[in-house]
Order: sequence, then C-alpha cells, then structure tokens
Amino acid sequence: MNKPCGSEMILDIHSCDINTMSRESLENFFVELCKVIDMERTELHIWEYLEDNNKDPEEFQHLKGLSAVQFIKTSSIVVHTFDNLNKVSINLFSCKDFNPKEAQTFCVDYFKGECIQAVNITRY
Repeated sequence: MNKPCGSEMILDIHSCDINTMSRESLENFFVELCKVIDMERTELHIWEYLEDNNKDPEEFQHLKGLSAVQFIKTSSIVVHTFDNLNKVSINLFSCKDFNPKEAQTFCVDYFKGECIQAVNITRY
C-alpha cells in the first residue's frame, strides 16, 4: 500500500469581516498561520481579480477579490477571497504534519467568519 505523502485541509468560511480580506491582511494572515502550524514561509504571490470587459458584470461581482499562494517549505497555502460575498476559501497542503483543528480555528477566528465546510484528507 502507498504511504501517505501529506495532508490537506480545505475550508470554506462565510460571513467574513471584509477588513480581513485586504492584501495587507492576507500578508499578515500567512505570517501568523505559519507560526501556528510551525511552517517556514517562502515565496508569496497575490493577484487581484480586476474587472474583465469580456465577462458579464454579474459574473465579475461573484469573482471580485484576491487570490494568494503562500509557498511553504513543505508545500503551499492557497486563499481566495470573494469580497462581495464575504467568503474565503482556503487550501492548506503540507507533507509536514500539522494540527488541522488548530489551523481551522485560527483561520475562522482570523477572518471573523463562520466555517461552512471543513474537509481534511490524506494525500498519497
């Protein structure tokens, strides 16, 4: 049987405080989360989804927000904000063990929201 190579935590957080979804706040989020899960940060990339003239304005309203990838020594943390919906989606994958309950609690508290879905899976 194949041995596990890591674990992934997938979170959907709703009713977030819009002030927690800025570029500056996301940068701080990654610093603090990496302290909580004892991971070493490497490169951080943040993109802002700007209005696209080729898309319907209603579709843009759903997608407006930031997407960020924080690379860590053992994999990555990805966050997508949906500003007009006050939602955040998070994926945390690492080959190094971490406590998913502790990470989940930190994320929900940081974004001041409500966890709608939390899934933890073992990756092979």
